[in-house]
Amino acid sequence: MAWIVLVISGVLEAVWATALGKSDGFSRPIPTIVFAVALVASMGGLAFAMRTLPVGTAYAVWVGIGATLTVAYAMITGDETASWIKIALLMGIVGCVVGLKLLH
Repeated sequence: MAWIVLVISGVLEAVWATALGKSDGFSRPIPTIVFAVALVASMGGLAFAMRTLPVGTAYAVWVGIGATLTVAYAMITGDETASWIKIALLMGIVGCVVGLKLLH
């Protein structure tokens, strides 16, 4: 159960990071609300997962999922340029996250 919650929390990290960027310094209400709700849910899920999982592993997986999804979303929407090297590097992060799960 902790791993499922951790993955969902990692996805929510990408949501709040993206919403933060779209909030224009908290001047736009909808992205600001999405940011706040996703942030609280993401941190709550991370805290729940850390009850069972080691702090270092849980944090690395959470950040890895969030960072990868944030960059992937930005590339898909055109907010960030896509390249094969970026995609390969993101796959490396995904591989490391999977490796941490397999080692646990």
